[in-house]
Amino acid sequence: MKLYSYFRSSASFRVRIALNLKGLAYDYVPVHLPSGAQKKAEFAAVSAEGLVPVLELDDGQRLTQSMAIIEYLDETHPLPAPLLPPDAVGRARVRALAQIVACEIHPLNNLRVLKYLVNELKTGDDAKNAWYRHWVRLGLQSYESHLAAEPGRFSHGDTPTLADCCLVPQIFNAQRFDCDLSGLPRTMAAFEACMGLEAFQKAQPSACPDFEA
Repeated sequence: MKLYSYFRSSASFRVRIALNLKGLAYDYVPVHLPSGAQKKAEFAAVSAEGLVPVLELDDGQRLTQSMAIIEYLDETHPLPAPLLPPDAVGRARVRALAQIVACEIHPLNNLRVLKYLVNELKTGDDAKNAWYRHWVRLGLQSYESHLAAEPGRFSHGDTPTLADCCLVPQIFNAQRFDCDLSGLPRTMAAFEACMGLEAFQKAQPSACPDFEA
């Protein structure tokens, strides 16, 4: 398999975590988003959307959208680490947690949106950062309220799930933008539990071959 990725892309980070939790080997193909590599003809042949991640399977088929890719991996490689619980209510809860990040926080704060704020709407850095921090804080407070209602070492129970694949990259980005992460004890405990695992450590941006300090 090949994973088209950018080290700082939180969506790519999610898939790297899932691949590592599944113990699946893959070739890392870097796509440098800040320089516009995703807009070039070479990558357009890979992804019509011009986005990462893209997972290219051994038979040449390509999958896009991180959530779809992760669910594909979980369906085709349920062991050794299932990312969705066996019960319907548990699966609904994990998907809801994941979507707080993937649908409520991330779409408002991804690189394309931030560039549009600055380049097209002429938003200054202070306003851009305030925008980012506002939506992160609001979303993580919602995440915390869900976690506070259920015990567990991770976001759901005592093993990592799809929710944690989404949470960890979001916390990394929140820390990079100096967001307020106070008052989120269960959320940050889940993050720390995840980062104690090799699968998450090896997926983090600093472990990627295209990492830039």
